[in-house]
Amino acid sequence: MTDLRHYDVITAPVITEKSTMVSEQNQVIFNVAKSATKTEIKAAVEALFGVKVKAVNTMVRKGKVKRFRGTVGRQNDVKKAIVTLVDGESVDVTTGL
Repeated sequence: MTDLRHYDVITAPVITEKSTMVSEQNQVIFNVAKSATKTEIKAAVEALFGVKVKAVNTMVRKGKVKRFRGTVGRQNDVKKAIVTLVDGESVDVTTGL
């Protein structure tokens, strides 16, 4: 049974060149809610994708100040989670949630 709160914890998968290279080591990268803890992230990934999680590492990328047509704007802070899966498990992030 998937709890609807799991969809609030995991915002989106990160699909970049670095995240596809990391996927060879059984790791997946997700953008997560700023208030999400490591145990909540682990429970959400296990419930939504049906896999066993070995470890969760998190980081917060601080928002940058950018200019667009002379107007100064600020990007939001983004919390990312690097989820390490148990050997033999895999997640296809291209299909979406």
